[in-house]
Parts: sequence; C-alpha cells; structure tokens
Amino acid sequence: MEDANSSGLKQIYVGDKEVVFREAVAEGYIKLRRETIERVESKNVEKGDPLTLARLGGIAGSKYTPLLLPLCHNIRIEAVDVDAWIDKSSSRIGVRARVRAHEKTGVEMEALVAAMTALLNIWDMVKQYEKDERGQYPHTAVEFVRIVSKTKE
Repeated sequence: MEDANSSGLKQIYVGDKEVVFREAVAEGYIKLRRETIERVESKNVEKGDPLTLARLGGIAGSKYTPLLLPLCHNIRIEAVDVDAWIDKSSSRIGVRARVRAHEKTGVEMEALVAAMTALLNIWDMVKQYEKDERGQYPHTAVEFVRIVSKTKE
C-alpha cells in the first residue's frame, strides 16, 4: 500500500512488514591538502579536533535523516557508531558510520547521512586551510560515499 499526493511523491507503507534487526555501514572520504592533514594529525586546527567533531556530528546527523529526506521513515535508531581516521598516504580522512535498529525498514539512509554529516563537519573545521587565494577549494573533495554492508535478520 502506498500513500500518494498530488505531486506524485509516495511514501511506502511499511505497517505490515515484520520488525527485524537491521544494520547498515556507510563509508566515505574527504580529500584534503597534505598540509591540512598534517594539521589534523598534530592537533593544530584552530576550531578543535575534526575527528572528534566528525564522530559527534555523524551521530547527530543520522538522527535527523527523516527531516532531511522527506520520504524516509522516522525510525527508532538503537545505536550509531562513527569512526574517523587519517589516511596520510592518500591525503584523506575516512569515516565509517554503523547504524543499528530493530525496525520494519532499513537504516541505509541513516548510515549515509551519518557518513556525509561527519565528512561535512570535517570540511567545516578545516575549510580555512583548504581555500586558495581566491577563496575556492581546488583540492578539497568528498569522495566515495557508499554503503559497504547491509544486514537484515
């Protein structure tokens, strides 16, 4: 069963589905200047530690998913874990978000929003070091955000 309105947008009815354990893991990276990576590693970022804020921001972001994605169901998230690490060899910071719940619908969107929010928090923390002389970001890029695993039991 689907609910539709005059716009043609539909939210899928999940009321008849069984509640089961669901987990999704999303991963992504932010490419930064080598100098910025060194600042993060040496804890020399004026705003504070981007890796800590990425973890907190990712957790918070996952919980706002239905507000950001209007057709996404509001679910009871049971756990969100966000990890962030420096990959010095590729001049990137990686994040991995794991979301778990017992629900009628999946948690992939919550994991993706957690990963993206974590990455955007990193960008916000280091943007002053990433800008060129024209105020542009020629080296900064969010990359390869994807679901790396999904479980439904």
